[in-house]
Amino acid sequence: MAKSLPALNNTESIIFGSRYRLTGKLPFCLQHGVNIMSLASNAILNIYSITILLVIYFHAMKFFEKNSLSDRLYMLILYVTVLLLGIDILSRFDGSASVVYRVLNHAGNFLMFVMSPVLPMLWVSYVHFKVYQDERRTRKLFYPFCIVFVINTLAVILSQFYGWLYYIGSDNIYHRGPFFLVPAFAIIMLMLAAFAITVANRGRLERRSFFSIVFVPVVPFICIILQVVFYGMSLVLNGVVISLLVVFINIQNHSLYTDYLTGLDNRKKLDAYLKEKVGLYGEEKGLCAVLIDINNFKQINDTYGHDMGDIALENAAKLIKNCVRSSDLVARFGGDEFCIIMEKSSESDLEALVCRINNCLEEYNRSGFHPYELKFSMGYAVYDHRSHNSAADFLKQIDMLMYQDKKACKNRIPNT
Repeated sequence: MAKSLPALNNTESIIFGSRYRLTGKLPFCLQHGVNIMSLASNAILNIYSITILLVIYFHAMKFFEKNSLSDRLYMLILYVTVLLLGIDILSRFDGSASVVYRVLNHAGNFLMFVMSPVLPMLWVSYVHFKVYQDERRTRKLFYPFCIVFVINTLAVILSQFYGWLYYIGSDNIYHRGPFFLVPAFAIIMLMLAAFAITVANRGRLERRSFFSIVFVPVVPFICIILQVVFYGMSLVLNGVVISLLVVFINIQNHSLYTDYLTGLDNRKKLDAYLKEKVGLYGEEKGLCAVLIDINNFKQINDTYGHDMGDIALENAAKLIKNCVRSSDLVARFGGDEFCIIMEKSSESDLEALVCRINNCLEEYNRSGFHPYELKFSMGYAVYDHRSHNSAADFLKQIDMLMYQDKKACKNRIPNT
């Protein structure tokens, strides 16, 4: 029974929602009543963190997509973090024999342990979808996660009788149980799984997304170290808030520079990126660009409707994206035109890319999945640093080459 376990009056830590004791004895005031200063400072810090999350929420509502699984998962992580911050305040009513304090302390610790695996499971799901972009595949994680949640909940319930994970003594003081490290280990394993998925598939992620996702567990782990140094403060959930803020800033930047329909970078991103690279590149580096136009796109719209035209644009974007390196920039130039910027590339690399695009285009048309065929006109060139042309001049150069190719195509095939 719980009474047979040794009393371990130690400071507490929260690892993604779970409460665990670290080293250090409780001060005298905690042995005889509620530590008002600790409770007040914790409540103020948590309320401040909740305010930050509410600001993120109201900004996110303006541009988040309801049909996007990654956006829905992020919002769910937001809701759960707010809930845990509130529960964390309840779990601070240690030390008083008052019935109200005892009820709040029991309820807070019970809910904290029950909810402990939820945040890391949601984060693994978020990372999994960001990497694989497969909603059906990510949804399959729901079943093993449900099993983990049910097992954890049963363990918490049984701990109320046997003190396995924790127990609250007759003096209303929280004590850890002999197996309190088991849920902590499970949480760490989930976070390591998310980290491993991210690192192993970094080529699938944009550089900005990769670093923001890798950064997420860093601040909470720093907060754990700070809790050891500075007694009595629970900081990990507040660290999670900082991590969520960093992810939100990345999402917001991605929204500002992403084409809504195709998911590629937009013209604003292209112009800024090319201007930066043209200014930086010297003789030892190579910078190449390809401008692509879909032939007869208006005919696809007029014949099959604008919905089919949108699908054609999406398919063209995917086809082009699959032909380039992860370090290359692919943007929607405007309308039915796309632009590729290749860093550290030569003329042979550029010609190899054009060849890959043409091969993929032929394979797509042979598949017969759609009633139309995609045909591209392309203009491409290596940036000549000796010309000292601006980014705008370089774009005009490949734009002219693209229209020359389009004109040549019209001469070869009528109505293209």
